[in-house]
Order: sequence, then structure tokens, then C-alpha cells
Amino acid sequence: MPTQPPLPASLERAKGLIRGVPDFPKTGILFRDVTPLLKDHQALKDVITALAVPWRGQVDVVAGMESRGFIFGTALALELGVGFIPIRKKGKLPYKTESIGYGLEYGTDQLEIHVDACTPGQRVLVCDDLIATGGTAQAAAQLIERVSGSVAGFSFVIELTDLKGREQLGRRRVEALLPY
Repeated sequence: MPTQPPLPASLERAKGLIRGVPDFPKTGILFRDVTPLLKDHQALKDVITALAVPWRGQVDVVAGMESRGFIFGTALALELGVGFIPIRKKGKLPYKTESIGYGLEYGTDQLEIHVDACTPGQRVLVCDDLIATGGTAQAAAQLIERVSGSVAGFSFVIELTDLKGREQLGRRRVEALLPY
């Protein structure tokens, strides 16, 4: 496995704020809790700024998955000067939706998007707090394509590299700030 380049000091500090919570949501899972990072203004700002760098001028809108993808995705959209598309769990969106089931590292779930969320060919950046197996991100990409969007790529704060989630996303561009 190739060696990761050293992180900038601001991102090392942000990484140090993320805590591991063992056996959540079930035994054997080490949950990466971003809550301490979220409450630190400077660390949050540094993360959002770093997430935006590779995507400036490259996307028309950011899509984020419920729930932490809403937090980072909305902030990233503001930083990039574009809009935001929420991708929600089944039954949470009020208008006509497109739906998809997908696998998680610890179970299954369903996501939905409004049928009019994208205009044809709109370049959409998919953003979430973490990529593990890639199931959630892949499902989000499929939904975006079903409603006429074009997936420009994926942006994650955290990547669990041993789970090889990138491989589920094909040849699409994937940017992740903090490898674990």
C-alpha cells in the first residue's frame, strides 16, 4: 500500500478531534465520530476549505446524504458558491421521489431524492463525512443519474482505506481528506 503524504497541520489538528467509538452502532464497528470536529470553528472551517480546493469551478451543485453529509455538503456548497441537494432516508422527502436500496458495512438502508433535484447534465458533487464500503455513495450516484444529473465526483472528510470503498465508485474522481 502506498504511503500517504503528510497532512497539513490544520488537517492533522482536525483529524485529532475525530474520536473513535468502539462497537457502535454494533459490535466490531469502530465509529468515527466527527462531533468534536464540528464544534471547533477553526477545524471545521479548515476542513470545508480543504474539501473545496479540488472542486472549485468544477461542479454546479453539491449533494449530501443524510445526515452528516447534510452538514459537510451544505457548508461545502456555500464555500463553492453552488446549491445543495439533500439525499434522504426513505419517507423523509415531501415531493415525488426516486428511491434505491443499498448495503452498508453493518446492514442495509434506502435513500431517496426528489425527481426534479437535478437538471439534465448538471454536474453534481456527492459529499459525505465518510466513505467505508462505498455503498451509500454508489447509491447516491445512481439516484443522481436517475434524475438526469451527472456525477462529477465524490468528496469525503474521512476514508476508511481498508474497506476499499473507492473501488465501488468506478473511475469517478474521489477526494478524501483524512485516511484511516
